[in-house]
Amino acid sequence: MPTRSRLAAFLLIGLALAAACVRTARAAEPPQWKLVWSDEFDGREIDRSKWDFDIGNGFYNYDSSQWIGGWGNGELQYYTREPDNAFVQDGRLHIRAIKESFQGCGYTSARLKTWKKDGSELFCRKYGRFEIRAKLPTGRGVWPALWMLPQDEKYGGWAASGEIDILEARGQDPSKIMGTLHFGGKWPTNTEASHTFALPSGGTIADFHDYALEWEPSEIRWFVDGQKFASQSFWWSSAKTSGSQGAKPTSEADLNPWPAPFDRPFYLILNVAVGGKFPGNPDKTTPFPAEMLIDHIRVYDNPAGYAPPAPRGPGKLPFDKP
Repeated sequence: MPTRSRLAAFLLIGLALAAACVRTARAAEPPQWKLVWSDEFDGREIDRSKWDFDIGNGFYNYDSSQWIGGWGNGELQYYTREPDNAFVQDGRLHIRAIKESFQGCGYTSARLKTWKKDGSELFCRKYGRFEIRAKLPTGRGVWPALWMLPQDEKYGGWAASGEIDILEARGQDPSKIMGTLHFGGKWPTNTEASHTFALPSGGTIADFHDYALEWEPSEIRWFVDGQKFASQSFWWSSAKTSGSQGAKPTSEADLNPWPAPFDRPFYLILNVAVGGKFPGNPDKTTPFPAEMLIDHIRVYDNPAGYAPPAPRGPGKLPFDKP
């Protein structure tokens, strides 16, 4: 009969093997895809060779010569790079929205990105599979998002050059998520295609889930925990303007060549916003701090390459007849 010490040794070996199996399973590449970039957040601090920060509560629009407060959405938070708002701990990235008065705003939070203000890229990608394992905050007026913007605005200002939302959620509706494409013309002739998914079996965004997006030349697909819940093969882009604003395209000649705008490199953004047009404002029931935890981010490429774009999928262009 084994001694207690031997039993303990066998148990430790068994636990080590089980842990190794779990790590191996988590690191396994999905079929067809090859890992090209990742952050496992295993260090003691945010890797500044991979991430930069947006700072403040808005931006200056040089086309219209005006300051756009609230990031164009009426958001209430001031983004900082302070460790209270963004830090790495226990192998996870924490992005924390805090209820506090700062720089004229009632909340602070963080917005990380793989692109620098000077225009230098940390990581940008055209096409591939983007996977993020995350646990999201809940509560009225809390707006967590995992998304992408174009490296440049080749096709014009937002949203003519596109925006890809891998995931966004309203904290007051924790059983649902959304995947969205923003495209069309420069504001106010922009449009969007949005897909909502209800998490099954009573699941909520407060639990860890695997969110993924697959982006190919003529189709974009969204997944949760390995289940595809939406795909999109229709979009368009127009650089036509009237003064500083977008103008409605009137024919195919006004459109940028398909599959614009989603044929250029995009960079990653992670943030927790507070308030604004999408979720509404928080109230007394909203718990703060509101924290998003990200276990890892992995980006894959298709080593076999990508097929040429198929024709644009079914949908209504702005000049189509009713």
